[in-house]
Amino acid sequence: MKVLGINALYHDPAAALVVDGRVVAAAEEERFSRRKHGKRPLPWSAWELPELSAAWVLAEAGLTPADLDAVAYSFDPRLMPSPEETGLHNEGDVMRKTYAEKAPSFLAHYLPGLSEDRVRYVPHHVAHAASAGLAAPYPTNSVLVLDGRGEAVSHLAGRYTDGQLEVLASQALPHSLGLLYEDLTDHLGFLRSSDEYKVMAMASYGKPRFAAELEPYIHATGDGGFRTERIDFTEFAPRLGKGDEWTEAHADLAASVQLRLEETLLDLAHWLHGRTGDSALTLAGGVALNCVANSRIHAEGPFEQVWVQPAAGDAGTALGGALSVATDLGDTTAPMPGADLGRGWTDEEIEAWLATAAIDYERPHDVADAVAAVLADNGIVAWFQGRSEFGPRALGHRSLLAHPGHEANLERMNNVKGREQFRPVAPMVLAERASEIFGRGPIPSRYMLFVHDVHPDWRERIPTVTHVDGTARIQTVDRAEEPLVARMLECFERRTGLPVVVNTSLNTAGRPMVDDPRDALECFGSAPVDLLAIGPFVVRRPRPTPR
Repeated sequence: MKVLGINALYHDPAAALVVDGRVVAAAEEERFSRRKHGKRPLPWSAWELPELSAAWVLAEAGLTPADLDAVAYSFDPRLMPSPEETGLHNEGDVMRKTYAEKAPSFLAHYLPGLSEDRVRYVPHHVAHAASAGLAAPYPTNSVLVLDGRGEAVSHLAGRYTDGQLEVLASQALPHSLGLLYEDLTDHLGFLRSSDEYKVMAMASYGKPRFAAELEPYIHATGDGGFRTERIDFTEFAPRLGKGDEWTEAHADLAASVQLRLEETLLDLAHWLHGRTGDSALTLAGGVALNCVANSRIHAEGPFEQVWVQPAAGDAGTALGGALSVATDLGDTTAPMPGADLGRGWTDEEIEAWLATAAIDYERPHDVADAVAAVLADNGIVAWFQGRSEFGPRALGHRSLLAHPGHEANLERMNNVKGREQFRPVAPMVLAERASEIFGRGPIPSRYMLFVHDVHPDWRERIPTVTHVDGTARIQTVDRAEEPLVARMLECFERRTGLPVVVNTSLNTAGRPMVDDPRDALECFGSAPVDLLAIGPFVVRRPRPTPR
């Protein structure tokens, strides 16, 4: 069976393709349109479809729309109540529902040859659940979904057995941990449905001194659900505008809400385990991108394994919707092979891009060693290799790399990216070396979705990647899966004695992650980066001529 998955209604539009139960390709629309998050989550944007990413995933498999057995649309308007019934009183939902109802005709327009009757609605949280429970390497698993909202709920707790989902609990709107965190994001002067990760970073600078006061407003209910009452955040810290300076009170508020989120998630995990007894928990939904909370679930929760969908936000519902429909059509689905599901280019295609750009480049004997030499000399490297990542994390395919041993490099990297100085950068490390340096977290950790303690004797050696609270959001590298990245790490250690390299996403503030060679060249041309490693080629920053 050939199933195309589509996410479109709210934000992070994306497309994914599953053929005979196997994930072939998945990509977010932002990587093609170059609009961050694809679009803003406004009611009148609900008609916009991921036409560019959908066309690409089909082309990648050599298919046309007429070849598809089904298209999964990860939202079911038949389940959507009125704005009054949800308690959100969002009149834009009427427009969203109308656009979702018209999705089959929109899709048939953008994908000529597609029959409207091939489009199947998949409930939003079922699509999220499938993106975790069917994509994870555990055939039987408990699944927990938490995000802003779906049609009528904001949460799903269930269990996958033999590819079938049993829903055990859900939380009706307006109660939503995701919407609560979005409200806090907005209150702290950041962009709602975009910058929630900044709040998580800010929380590390504060103390949760308001947590007890907030508990009546944010808590689990003991029956698989929770409550999030409306909170006047101005009682704790004044509202910030964009660019305003935050204070200790703002950091403490972030820390307090973060703690209440973690405690509530732990309660939900314990409740779910009490119903299933499973050893593995899978997580999806935007809240599952909160790596600090994920780490507490792993460390203090009842499950032996915790697996998080690397595209846990709404983009991942394109993949989950396709997997869910493939299962309904009788296919046995396979775990996702990795996050590198996007576009890639041959060496010949990359060289043609470089020639067209009329830029000086070279092909070193070993690109990994050439990169390690620049990093060891404290240069910054733009790393463009293989297929691009699906999801928000740079995982060694579209990355900015730097030396982790210089404290000033954190400020330097944030300046390169044009972002706030309180933001951390992450380390990548060979999987077999990780436990020497990092503790209290799952190893391997290939998708950068947990935080780990940095062992005290390593904190001064790798200060760039050690956050203010002594943790790091690590990516472990398996040499069998990522041989080029592994070789670069080995060459860097041979020069410096450090088996760790700084890894952050290859983009600058407000722009999507670099995806194609043109994006890479534009980013290299506009940012103070010393070397671009693109396929087997390198482009060096010309040294200024002394006056």
